[in-house]
Amino acid sequence: MSLGVRPVNIGAMETTYIVLLRAVNVGGRKVEMKRLREACEAAGFAGARTFIQSGNIVLKSAKSAAGVEDAIEALVKEEFGFEAPAIVRSAKAFADILTHNPFPDAESKFLHLGLTKRPPNADAVEKLEPRAVTGERMTLAGGALWIDFGTNGVGNSKLMPNILDKAVGSTLTARNWNSCQKILAMAEEE
Repeated sequence: MSLGVRPVNIGAMETTYIVLLRAVNVGGRKVEMKRLREACEAAGFAGARTFIQSGNIVLKSAKSAAGVEDAIEALVKEEFGFEAPAIVRSAKAFADILTHNPFPDAESKFLHLGLTKRPPNADAVEKLEPRAVTGERMTLAGGALWIDFGTNGVGNSKLMPNILDKAVGSTLTARNWNSCQKILAMAEEE
């Protein structure tokens, strides 16, 4: 006799996440993307895909964003032998953040979205502005730090990772506008 209970489709409860690893494939911190995808799949994440060599992963999981962060950080440590902070947003949250682009006139390769583990300090921009070089502008919008490096580019900026982390009060990783668009497009593919 049926009690009218239907099995739960676990796949339906999975969320598509965007995972941004900080500081991989720089300074000897080598992460092969194929191996990373395979490790994600072996750890139970569905549909793991990567974009370029800087640690951008799209995957599905029933875990919370914080749970995905913890699991990916542990996976990188175990698989590659070093710590790499993971910053995770659902694809929906990431798309929403991109709608808050405060500098639509910026050259896309010089506009960077900085995502943090915890909400950025409200006074982050005030702390960073004295270090900005001519042409750089920044603001908080959509729960993220946005930096337009202007025509000087990132390489000539004085806004180094440790300075950014201190100002925002949390680990930050950044991607340029072009990368953000491509990562989101990957996440929206079904």
